[in-house]
Amino acid sequence: MEPLPTPCPARLVPDATGAGSFDAAYRQARSRHAVFVAIESQGERWTVKADTLTAGPGHTVDDVVADAARDAVLRLVAAGEVRSDAHAGPVYYVLHGVDSEDRAREIAAALHAALYGDPGPLTRVAPEAP
Repeated sequence: MEPLPTPCPARLVPDATGAGSFDAAYRQARSRHAVFVAIESQGERWTVKADTLTAGPGHTVDDVVADAARDAVLRLVAAGEVRSDAHAGPVYYVLHGVDSEDRAREIAAALHAALYGDPGPLTRVAPEAP
């Protein structure tokens, strides 16, 4: 498995469906001191997962970015794109109930960029209401 670029394009977000796939992707992120990001199939829906602990103690997410990520997740919940049991940080993120693999990849890639300090893509996938 190749290391993920930062930020990770949607097409490269790993599908970590199944215990073996999840464990491998998580171990790889931890061994490379990188933020973990992946999607998983949950029947007909998809889950987005991210975890900053794998990046090690030197990786920090500043308060502005953490707030932007949390707010974007709340907007996705309000829009019905993810279930209301979403966990929105500050260390790990789990967003259940995404309709399609492509949309899950898009959200995961945007969240990955935000956790590396660029909330712009996340703002685009979860725009503020007009």
